[in-house]
Amino acid sequence: MSDWRDFGPDTLSPPLRAALVVFARHGYHGASIRMIAEEAGLSVPGLYHHYRSKQAILAALVDTAMDELFEHSEAAVEDAGGDPVARFENLVESLARFHMARSDQAFVASTEMRSMDPGVRDHHIAQRDSQQAMLEDTIRAGVDSGDFACEHPEDAARAISSLCVSISSWYRPDGPLTADDVVARHLHFARGMVGAGPGRRGR
Repeated sequence: MSDWRDFGPDTLSPPLRAALVVFARHGYHGASIRMIAEEAGLSVPGLYHHYRSKQAILAALVDTAMDELFEHSEAAVEDAGGDPVARFENLVESLARFHMARSDQAFVASTEMRSMDPGVRDHHIAQRDSQQAMLEDTIRAGVDSGDFACEHPEDAARAISSLCVSISSWYRPDGPLTADDVVARHLHFARGMVGAGPGRRGR
């Protein structure tokens, strides 16, 4: 990966991109296979050729989003080397940028858990837990190194993740804050949650 900060245009297939539009607009239960097919420019049988059900479409859409997030997060961690503070800042930035660049996908993934079949939900929770563990382990490493004063790394990781997830519900590219503004503010909030200093990027 050339730059973990750059998400670029999404690479969704036409059926998944259509489903994303329809789910974001109408919600999972308000969407129908016919609506998705029409948005994709396909017949209903043509859509079924790609996915056997609406649930399979939701699962593929969420999988694609989580795989991309994890790939960028791993690259962000690798870029930081062994420094837990740099790792933490890179991870938070990656989370924030993902939820801006892929706001609709992130919004659908976070709000439609209630619509997932048990197997799909369990898989998504496992993906989410892996992402969460990466952040929690980084906070613990910062505590061990003396860079962070955080008594509850698990709670801090959960709070930081929730803060970044919420970006997808309000951020707009044409709004008053640039992407860099959002990253800077969320890094400031995240540092406070783990008892870190002002941050190396701010010095």
